[in-house]
Amino acid sequence: MKKIISTDKAPAAIGPYSQAIEVNGMIFTSGVIPVNPSTGEIPEGIEAQADQAIGNLAALLKESGVSTDDVIKTTVFIKEMDDFGKINEIYSKYFTKDCPARSCVEVARLPKDVLIEIEAIAVK
Repeated sequence: MKKIISTDKAPAAIGPYSQAIEVNGMIFTSGVIPVNPSTGEIPEGIEAQADQAIGNLAALLKESGVSTDDVIKTTVFIKEMDDFGKINEIYSKYFTKDCPARSCVEVARLPKDVLIEIEAIAVK
């Protein structure tokens, strides 16, 4: 059985998808972008966007009953591979122990023309 996870502490879905789904103790999130869920604003610069996006992901995980410590895999989509080091600095503030497996890919364009999007798989 699958359970739909939704929170107003992360950006609302902008299409026909769920923010996250729980199946058999596993949490699968959709891609999370750096939109402030309270204001709808997108911060300027990769560091601020990375912090907002990963913070949004952490809020979604919390709503799911897990934390960043429970994440086993992330996929990070970025606009510029040159920002990899800056993103790592922010990422390491949220993933501090037993870091998850991760893929990071440069893409041509992301929703709302943001600079970063992140998705995760976690286990309860």
